[in-house]
Parts: sequence; structure tokens; C-alpha cells
Amino acid sequence: MQFVVAIIKKLPWVQIGLLVGGLAFGLVWGYVIDPVDFVDATPYYLRADLQEDYLRMTIDSYSLNPDPNIAIQRWQNLGANAQQVYDRVLSDPRGNRAAIKSYGELITQVIAAGGGQPVETTNSSPLKTIVLGIIAIALLALMGWGAWYTYRLLGKRGSGQVTPTMQASEMSRKAEKTNFEQLGLAPPITQTMTTFVLGDDLYDESFSIDTQAGEFMGEYGVGVSEAIGVGDPKKVTALEIWLFDKNDIKTATKVLMSQHAFGDPSIRARLEPKGELVQVEPQAQILLETATLQLLATVVDLEYGSGPLPTNSYFERITLELAIWPRQGEQAQG
Repeated sequence: MQFVVAIIKKLPWVQIGLLVGGLAFGLVWGYVIDPVDFVDATPYYLRADLQEDYLRMTIDSYSLNPDPNIAIQRWQNLGANAQQVYDRVLSDPRGNRAAIKSYGELITQVIAAGGGQPVETTNSSPLKTIVLGIIAIALLALMGWGAWYTYRLLGKRGSGQVTPTMQASEMSRKAEKTNFEQLGLAPPITQTMTTFVLGDDLYDESFSIDTQAGEFMGEYGVGVSEAIGVGDPKKVTALEIWLFDKNDIKTATKVLMSQHAFGDPSIRARLEPKGELVQVEPQAQILLETATLQLLATVVDLEYGSGPLPTNSYFERITLELAIWPRQGEQAQG
């Protein structure tokens, strides 16, 4: 269940929302706001039985007013279906066979003279075809991007391969939470274990803070702040913990840095604007405070990666325990 929740949180909801919203807007525009209007449509668009009725009326009219120009124009209005409709009418003359044959002979003569031949009728303009083609290509591109993103997110799960996201979820599930009541502290409002594993390039966790009555108080989370080196997977050298309080105009943020990053002046200079810099140590505790909330982050597990990069420069894995309490003293003062 935790794995499913983690996947849902990592989905690109903004892009999905834009896609769904765009499709919905297009449907509303095309069917409600500015639907397609047929103006001066020809009998080509009628049902087969109505096309027969039209041709019978055309033949009757020709019998009374033998104007070949009008007769040919009405024949052409049936488009490529004209001959088929005529054959059906001829097979069921309804007592008017002579008039039908006379009309057919006129059409045959005109066609033989090089005129009157119906052409394939289409309701698509070149511009409309181009627009529909662009829309189709855009949709295919979005679908392809979505498939690629999902593949990266889930990995080759169907083949039985364990992905970094799955490993992280399992580590978080097995990690033992602190019993704060045994330490003489009040139980936290919420308590979460989260794990980053090398290879989870999309690592970005966020959680809601709600009272028992369901009242929203804020949010907190942790994500990748800085990577080192080049190539995949990302070599994460710093994580960013944040705490949002609905009663505070500023979000509290601290940056958890590897031993190497903490001692590198250039990396420190890039990360200082994000928040207070903290060097990660096993079992270290980091406190974040806002107007009415406190977040205590505990480094439950830490292992550095090994490779051509400097020693202790990026995380192989790191598990954090995030616990939230109300700031009772601050509330009492307020």
C-alpha cells in the first residue's frame, strides 16, 4: 500500500491536469461553444433512403421541367453516391420507369460528353486536416511521454526487477519508529518514515498535517536539493526538508548535506539561499519550527555511495523519521 501511495505522489499531476483540462476544453468548445455547422449541405450527407427520395423528386421535376442544367446539378449534388442511388431507384421504379430511363439517358449523354460526372465529396478542408493532424501528433507525443515517465517511475516491475522506489518503500516500512511516549514526550500529530535510495531520481515526498478532526494544519516533506557529478543515476549530495504551516507566511527549510558537500565552499554557496545548512550524521536530529508547528527529523539510517567521486560525497541510501508536534508554548502565547 505504501508503494502505491508513493507512486501516486510522484505522478506529474500538473501535466496530467493540463492534459485533461485541455481535452475537456476542446470537447466543450467543439460541441457547445462553437460546434460545426453544416451550411448549404448537399444531399450527399443524407441517409440512403432520403437520397433515393431526393433522386425520385429530381426525376419527377425533370419530367415536368426538362432543364438539363438543373437535372445535372441535382445529380452532382449526390456526389459519388449518385450512380448507386440511381440503380436502386431503377430497380424499384414505382410505375415511373419511362421517366427514370429518360433521366438516366440524359446523364449518360452528358457524362459521355465529358461533363456531369460526380466527384468524391468531402467535409474536410485542408486547414482542418492540418489542425487535426497536429492535434493527433501532440496527443501521441503526450502519450509517449507518459509511457516513458511511467516506465522510469516503475522500472521493469513486470519482469520482477526491484526498483529503487520499491527498495525505499520496503526500507521505510521495516524501519522502527521512535516511541516518543516512552521518552516522556507527547505523541506526535503525525509520524512518517521516508527513504531515499540511489537511483530514485524522482525522489520528492510530501505529507499532509491534519488534526484528528480532519482540520488541515499544513504540509511537510523532503526532496532532492543538489546532485554531484554527471550521468545517471543522480548522485544526490544534499536533501531539502521543509515544513509549511498554514498560520505562518514563511516555510521553514533546512538542507541536509553530505560530509563532502558541507565542506565544499562552492556547494555551500549554492545551497545557502535555500535554508540552514546541516551536515548529516547517523542518528542526528534536525528541528524545524514554524509559528504553530515543530518538525523533528531523525537520521535513522545513512550509507554513502562509493565510486570515483570524493569520499562521503553522495548518498547510497538515507532513511529519515519525520515527526510533527504543535508548538504548545507558541499557541499559549498567541
